[in-house]
Amino acid sequence: MSYLLFTLSMVYQRLLFVYNADGGRLAGLKDMFHKILSPATYPCSLCAVTYGATSMRPEWQQFIQQLAVPVAFLHRDEFVRDYPRWRTHPLPAAFAAAETGALTPFIEAPEMDAADLNGLMELVRERL
Repeated sequence: MSYLLFTLSMVYQRLLFVYNADGGRLAGLKDMFHKILSPATYPCSLCAVTYGATSMRPEWQQFIQQLAVPVAFLHRDEFVRDYPRWRTHPLPAAFAAAETGALTPFIEAPEMDAADLNGLMELVRERL
């Protein structure tokens, strides 16, 4: 495990989590109401498990701050803009980002969709 962590930290610059939701104030308000009014149909499981109604869950925030690699977050529209090659990749997802900018899938959408917050944190721990 320590070898894998060393390899990950040497090869990958950061973890990149990508929401299946667009960024911006209006999109955020729409998502907030969708999550509250119809959580079963909300399309971003990453948002649903890591955010409350208005802010990031403290246990998730603490978890990502303690990881051995930096963590970044992008909304769907930002991700497609910055990584057009990945525009058709199912979201939400997490990627390991290399120093070169190359991405490698780290957690795929079906895994993300099936996980609660504790399960997501465990997936991250296992893969680091």
